[in-house]
This record gives sequence, C-alpha cells and structure tokens, in this order.
Amino acid sequence: MNARFVLDKLREGTELSPEDVAWFAANLASDEIDDAQAGAFAMGVCHNGLTEKARVALTLAMRDSGKVLTWDLPGPVADKHSTGGVGDPISLLLGPALASLGIYVPMLSGRGLGHTGGTLDKLESIPGVSTELSEDDFRAAVRQAGCALAAASPDIAPADRRLYAVRDVTSTVQSIDLITASILSKKLAGGVGPLVLDVKVGSGAFMQSLAEASSLAEALVTTANGAAGPAAALITDMNQPCVASIGNALEIMEVAQLLTEPNTDNRASRLTAHLGGELLRLAGMAETRVEGAAQVEEALTSGAAAERFGQMVAALGGPSDFIDRWRDRLPAAPVVREVIAPHTGFVQGMDGRALGFGVVELGGGRLRSADNVDASVGLSNVAYIGDPVEKGDPLAIVHGADADETEEMAARLATFFTITDQQVEAPQLIHKVIT
Repeated sequence: MNARFVLDKLREGTELSPEDVAWFAANLASDEIDDAQAGAFAMGVCHNGLTEKARVALTLAMRDSGKVLTWDLPGPVADKHSTGGVGDPISLLLGPALASLGIYVPMLSGRGLGHTGGTLDKLESIPGVSTELSEDDFRAAVRQAGCALAAASPDIAPADRRLYAVRDVTSTVQSIDLITASILSKKLAGGVGPLVLDVKVGSGAFMQSLAEASSLAEALVTTANGAAGPAAALITDMNQPCVASIGNALEIMEVAQLLTEPNTDNRASRLTAHLGGELLRLAGMAETRVEGAAQVEEALTSGAAAERFGQMVAALGGPSDFIDRWRDRLPAAPVVREVIAPHTGFVQGMDGRALGFGVVELGGGRLRSADNVDASVGLSNVAYIGDPVEKGDPLAIVHGADADETEEMAARLATFFTITDQQVEAPQLIHKVIT
C-alpha cells in the first residue's frame, strides 16, 4: 500500500476499499504523504465519493491518528454538534441542562469559521474564561460541573487537522464524505457515547437547501452508528438566528437571560429541549424525544441548568458569581446604532450569511486565523421572520467600536432584510429528524 496506489484508484474512478482509506488517513499525520498527495486525495473523494464502509473507515482512522479520550464517570457521556450558523449559542444552554440531569458533556468545540460564530469565542467573552485546557484541566472541569467546552488539542485527530488545511485551499471543503469524517473523527476522539447532531439549513447556514442538509445528516448518522454508537440528527432552520443577537458577548447575554429568567416559548429554548430530548432518548434516560424534551425544559425553568452553567464558567477560570452578575461582567461596545426599517410591513426574510459577515467585519470574527476578536461587537434585537414593523422601526441594533464604521454598517445591514406587505408565517423550527 502506498499513496500512489490509492490515488491511481481515485483517478480511474475505482471504488476505494475501507483498507485504502484507512491507510491513507493513518499516514496523513506523518511525512509519508505530502500536501500534493493529500490535495489529490481530497479532490478525488470530492468527485467520486466514498461507500458507507469506506467513510466509516476514514472516520475511525482519522480518530485513531491521535489521542482518543476515555472517561470513567458516574453517568452517561454524550455530546452534541452543530454544523454552524449565526446566532446559535445552543450548546451553552444544552450542556448545562443535560449535566443537571446526570449526563456528562465533555464538548470539544471550535472557533468562528467564515460567517458563523464559534462557541469557544463566545464563552471566552466572559472575563477570565479560557478554553485552551490541558487534558487534566478539561477532565477536572467536566467532573466538577458535569459539562465543559474546550478547544481540541493538536494531538486530537491530527490527520483531520492536516486534511482540513488542505481542503481549505483546494476548494474541497463541501464534500459530504469529508465533512462527515472531519466532524465525527474529532467528536469520537473526545470519547463520547450517544451523539445528537444539529444540522442547520437556510440562509445563515453552510447548507442552503433541505436536500443538501438531508444528505449530510444521513451521512453523519449512518457513519456515527457504524463507527461508534447511537446517533441522531435534527435538521433545523437557520433562515434566522436562534437568538435575537449575533456576536460573542451579546449571545452570552442571551444565554444568561434565558437561564436566569426562564421562558420556554422561544426558538432557542424549544430547540434546546428537542435536541436534549433526543439525546436523553439515545442515552436510555427517556422513552421518547418528547419525554426527554420535558425533562430539559424543567432543567431550564427550575434554575438547575443556570447553576451548572455558573459552575462551568468557574471551572474554566471565570468569575464564580457570573450567573448572578452577568450584566456587570460582559464587555460592551462603545457605539450603538439602529438598523432602520425602510417601510412598513412584515419581515419576510433576511440574508443570514450577510448578517454574519457583517459581524465579522465589525471585528466579531476572523478574516484570517491570526486575527483578534472583539467580543463586544455584533447585532442585538434582531427582528424575526413574521414580525410586523413600522417605517423607521429598528430591525436590529449594531454594536461597534468605531462610530463611522458602525453607522455605515447599520445602513448596509438594512438592505439584507426583506419586508413585504403580506403577513408572513415564521418558518418551522425542525424540518426533519433522522435516527
């Protein structure tokens, strides 16, 4: 077996065996394969695809290319993954809620990517919090709070790290097979059992159509089942933010408010309950998703989830009283401007990707990996689809660092909302469940 043998088969359109992809993935973490060969492999998979068995083999080989965590905890170990969107802090609600119900949630998460926000960046907007943890500190945080979020260390799935960097510069990021193996290799290296996947679809997501999202969700579920254990996916709407803010500290404010002033009649709480309910079903702690969702709702409304969130923040180096004094603890941008509705009507839609990139331009995300992030900037009070508006009403509020830039951004963002004279129904939250 060697790289040329595998690449010859890809060039000729011959089906790769599980042994072929396992060998290639295992050697991605070494000097056996150079960047040109890695790029050729990614392009070949992008064009030809993989069988289900080969995709499972690729996932497992990338997982096993580095350290694989194991856990000895007095309860189930589970996790959740989102494919990314704007205004999506659901992991920060779900982890503490599940922890309060007896599930341990060690979540290896990511930073902002493109127009989407990163959960680690959001959490680190809390003063003192660090998610760059040693393995010992990560384990201690999970044991102390029941849940913790941390950045994956370089020795977690190094083959995926290598292949992802090549995919980024060879326009092969969008391969369903490679996306699936990339997501699951890191999650499975975290040592989790049951896994629920939140596959986003819509203007603020990477997957723009339901057909694309369904293909990815099905690949994720079948591959996870073949590689490790029980998994399910919910295809959820991302034509508008999950919460009414986009930006790191602003989304933490939304999370803190939902935890300390419980209200289950909102998109974020409902989505948290459905995802958590499915995970409780997979873990054998609920008969159905509906029964599990009721347990998660109780955790959110009783204050149990808020208590766990506070414990997690403290375990990650943040203030021990954050959940009681969050309004005083988070950074605020110096300039605030309204995004004005140009005429009266109903919000028909918005360009979620453009809103996300607007926050990146304000400094709330990265244009290059080395860029610093301004945690205070972003959008708040974003109008939802179906909301009635009068001419001159705010469609959102821009929080910026520079007066001229913030003013210009507020004017530009107004063009990313569509307002119609006809009443509009809000899009359904969950489009499909794949188990």
